[in-house]
This record gives sequence, structure tokens and C-alpha cells, in this order.
Amino acid sequence: MAQDSKITGDERNAARAADARERRRAAVLTGLAGTFLVIGWLIRTFSLAPPTIPTVLFIIVYLSGGGPSALRALGALLRGTFTIDLLMVLAALGAASIGDWPEGGVLLFLFSLSNTLERFALHRTRRAIEALLDLSPSEATVRREGQLMRVPVDQLRVGDRVLVRPGERIPADGIVRAGVSSVDQSPVTGESMPIDKTVGDTVFAGSLNQYGALEIEATLPPSDTTLQRIIRLVEVAQAQKAQSQRFTDWFGERYTVGVLAVAALAAVLPWIALGEPFDTSFYRAMTLLVVASPCAVVISIPAAILSAIARGAARGILVKGGAFLERAATIQAVAFDKTGTLTVGRPRVAAVIPAPGISEAYVLQIAASAESRSEHPLAHAIVDHARAAGVELVACSDLQAIVGRGIRARLATGEVWVGKRALIEESGQTIPPEIDAAAHELASRGHTVMYVADGQRALGIVTAADTLRPTAAEAVQLLRTLGVRAQILLTGDNEAAAHAIAAELGIDYAANLMPAEKLERIRELQRRFGTVAMVGDGINDAPSLATADLGISLGGASTDVALETADLIITGADLRRLPEAIGLARAMNRIIRQNLVFAFGVMATLLLATFLASLRLPIAVVGHEGSTVLVILNALRLLSYRFVPRPPDSPDPSLGKVRGNRLAHL
Repeated sequence: MAQDSKITGDERNAARAADARERRRAAVLTGLAGTFLVIGWLIRTFSLAPPTIPTVLFIIVYLSGGGPSALRALGALLRGTFTIDLLMVLAALGAASIGDWPEGGVLLFLFSLSNTLERFALHRTRRAIEALLDLSPSEATVRREGQLMRVPVDQLRVGDRVLVRPGERIPADGIVRAGVSSVDQSPVTGESMPIDKTVGDTVFAGSLNQYGALEIEATLPPSDTTLQRIIRLVEVAQAQKAQSQRFTDWFGERYTVGVLAVAALAAVLPWIALGEPFDTSFYRAMTLLVVASPCAVVISIPAAILSAIARGAARGILVKGGAFLERAATIQAVAFDKTGTLTVGRPRVAAVIPAPGISEAYVLQIAASAESRSEHPLAHAIVDHARAAGVELVACSDLQAIVGRGIRARLATGEVWVGKRALIEESGQTIPPEIDAAAHELASRGHTVMYVADGQRALGIVTAADTLRPTAAEAVQLLRTLGVRAQILLTGDNEAAAHAIAAELGIDYAANLMPAEKLERIRELQRRFGTVAMVGDGINDAPSLATADLGISLGGASTDVALETADLIITGADLRRLPEAIGLARAMNRIIRQNLVFAFGVMATLLLATFLASLRLPIAVVGHEGSTVLVILNALRLLSYRFVPRPPDSPDPSLGKVRGNRLAHL
């Protein structure tokens, strides 16, 4: 995937089409296996047709559900490797050889279903990378030899002068050499407000240029932009996660060899050494193979996982796989992004401070009337606040945007200015000291301050801030109750904004972080605490979401990249679902442990009975199937799970402490 940026659009489309065909094929085969398994079982159980009919149906189940596994097992055998695929296929064939077709069919269907779900999970991973690639425009306008020309982005060179018009995405990391504009770089840095850019400022590929034209000098090749580094970080993190499957493969290979060896000895030794009839020893070996096939063990885990996933979905918690729920049960630290995660992700008016002798309503009326013709996010926030407060706007006959500073407008009352302090000073207006003091205090708390002035003096200030989500404080407290040892805010936003949110929640924070720096903080948290969850919603959070043991996004507010990279999605942006997900995961793990102990206990009992008491197949099937039914029923209890916070036996002594500290070491 690291070279995807060099793949042509036609090649990528061809790869997508081939992948879609493979996924459809796997889904169809699994569906056929499940359908014919149920039909065959019903016909056989209730004698609805001659015995040959269900047998034919079970053969279809074996071919559709076990065909891909058989091909994989054969390929592994040619490479000298024994896999769990081989054991599943041989166990199913062994069951069929002694007349127990349904047992083998169930085994193959479950195995086929798990492989199909894994294929769809891999597809989501590829979509995450493709969504990141789509952020970068395919072409750029470059000034070369005194002329403007359109060239593919991958042909940009360091030193090229790139023209970026309003509304275009920036194609390269670089430095502004001409022009002034406001740039939304939240996809890359996570900053909650658009950033004013002028000559000498740094810009990032994938950012959105909003109002003014910019001429940028490219400082990095297309393959090494900040966006491309984010893509590589996501790829590396996801590859590292995939390595956790190696233990399962290692165990599966050895378990397969052990079971096959024991079954072979059970078939041959009594016949050769004891003179036992071969039919008897072969029957025992096939019974052993059926008993040792991990059907109850195999189903005990997915039954609990599927029940927990279904319950989570009903509660607004969407999980991309059982492994992620298992990790949720062991979370020791949670890192939060700020903008759009702990906060609502858009500016809202936080305060209106009038100058002495001026009413608050008048300041809001003048500011909102002037901003009513602007498309800036802060303008929308002011106008929405005024309308909600019942303030009547006056007509704005002229509007001039002064990029990077504010606006000048003409109202019925005369000219007015809304913007930064420098704009008010340049227009010759007087700023009362009380207003300056209030502006300084609110700016230190992370507010964006806008001065409002008429032709004589500053009328007051309007401040905007990204406000805390209503459920954030309760979610943080519930996580403390559950024994989560650390909660930390990691943000690309400025120090003041980060401190204000962290202090309100009583958690630690680190500010001004680039995506790679967020990722390093996640790794440091993993070294200190163990299992770490990252909650984020932006493109800049993708590397951290992929690196964390559990990546979590908010479904109603997250970017497509964050949703695809995350392992768990909270719909409706209710952060209280996060501690509920941890509680559900812990309940699932308890059920899984109960099921495994029971399933392995039954299997061990049946194995001993096979050797010591010549266990007959019908009794083996009853014991085997009975254990399967019981573990399924136990797992179904999760469908009625209710979240009641349960602290751990030995909670961390720092739980409940009010923090709000800046973490220089994180």
C-alpha cells in the first residue's frame, strides 16, 4: 500500500473491482453453505424426503463452505505447513465418513463465515488508505518558465511555485510566497479554527484554501508531504496490529498436527499392535477426530462476540470485530482528540462583552448584521447566536473582507468593523481599556476574540469557542469509575484552547501536536500503561487511531478516514457509550472464559471416554452438540446486557483526582 500514490486511477479501479468480486464470491459461498445446511438439517431431522436428498444438500454445503478452506489447506501442505484449515476439512470429512454430515457442515459454515468477515475487514482497511489519498488533488497549477500550467501532483518538484485558488485543496507542503488567505488545515493538524496564512507561513498538502489566492513554494517532494507521512504511519500501524494474529496461526498449526497424529495412531496402532479389526479402530479414530474438532470451542467465542456486537449496535456502539471488543475490556488509558471529539467541532459564541454605555444586544446586532453576508465559520456562529437570542438584524449594503484580519461593512448606521484588534487600530478607532482586559482574559482561556467597532470607537467584543460536548464530563467520570488509569487530551490545537477543555474535565493534556507527535504520545502511553484507546474524529487522528490498541471514532462527527481507521464507532456522538463499550467488553470476556472452560472440559471428557470406554458415536455427538448448544445459550445472555459501572477490585489510587496539567513528557 505504501506505493499507492504512484498507482494510476485505472489500476486502482481494477484492483477495487477484483477485490469486490472476491468479497462477493466469499459472501455467496458462505450464504449457500448456511442456507443448504439449514434445509438439509430440517429435511433429515423431520424425514421430509428420501435420505439421499439431505446428503446431496450436505455435499453442497461441504463444497461451498469448505472448498476455499480445502484449497488453502492444500496450498499450505505444498509449502510444508499444517493449518487449522486442514483440521477443519479433515474433521468434516471424518464426520461425513461415519454418517454425521450435519456436524461437519456446521464446522465448515462457521469457518467460512469467519473468513468472509475477515475479508470485509481488510476491505475497510484499504478504503481508509484510499480515502486519505483522495484528499490530495490529482493536479496542480504550477508557474514554470513564466507560464501557468497544470501538471500531475506526483510531478511536482521542490522549489516549484504552485498557485492555489480559493476553494482548492493545497497540493504540496510548502511556504507561502505571495497572497493572503484563510486555510482550513483541520484535516492535517486538527486545529478547530481556520488559520490565517500570509507570506512566509507554512502550509500542508490536503488543507483547504478558503478565501484568497496563494502562491506556494513546494518544500517537499509529493512522496514526503505531511499527508503522505500520515498515510505511511497508518499503514505501519495496521501492519503491526496484523502481527498479533501470529500466535493464533502458531497454535493452530501445532494443534492440527497433534490432533491428526493422535487420530492416525488411534486408527493404526490397535489394528497392528492389538489385532483389533480395522473397522473398529477406524471408527474410534473418526469419533476421536469429530470429538477433537473444536466445534464447541470455535462457536463459543463467535457466539459471545456476535451477541456482544449485536447488543452494542442496539446501544449505538458499532464494533468492527471481536478482537477489538476483547481489547476494550483491558483499556488502561484513554487519549482524546479535542476538536469534534470532546468538543462539538464548530465555533459557537461564548461571550458578548459591551463597552461601557453600550448594550450587549446592540453589540451583537451590529456584529451579526455585518457578518450576515460572510461565509466564514465565525460569521455563521455570530449570526446563529443573534437569531437564537431574538436580535433583529439590519441590512448590510456592502461587505469587504480583509483577509487575515476581519471585515468592513456598511450598515444603515454607517461603517462598522468586526475582526482582530489590529484592524480596529488601523481604522483609527478607540479601544476602551476594559474591553482590552476582557479580550486578553478570554483569549487566555482559548476563545477567539473579535472586536466590534463603529466609526468612533470599539463597541465591544464577541468571542467564539469550540464548546464541550454535553456528555463529555459524564463520560470522563464513568471511565474513572471503571478504573481507567489515565485520561489525556492530545490535540493539534493551541495551548490555551487545550488547557481550557482539559481543566474543565479534570484531565491532562498535550497541545500543538502534529499527527506524528500524537502517534508518539500514544506509544509512550502504551509503554507506561499497557492497553491504550484513542478517541478521534479527524484525518490527522488516523495514525493514532491505527496505532492505539483500540481506535474509536464518533459516527456522527468523524471524517470517512477516521471511521474507516477506527476499530469501534460510537453513533450519535454520545461519549457515554465509550465506558458502556468497556463494560460490555468485560462482560463478553467473562462469558468467553466461561464458555472455553466448559467447552474444553467437555472435549477432554469425551476424549477420555473415547479411549477408556470406547465411546459410541451417538453419545459423542450428543455430548458434542450439547456443549455447543449450552455455550450458545450462555453467550445469548449478552443480548440483554445492561451497563452498570463496576470499579475494579484494586482501583488506581489516583482515580478521581482533578487534573488539567500540561504533559511536557507526553
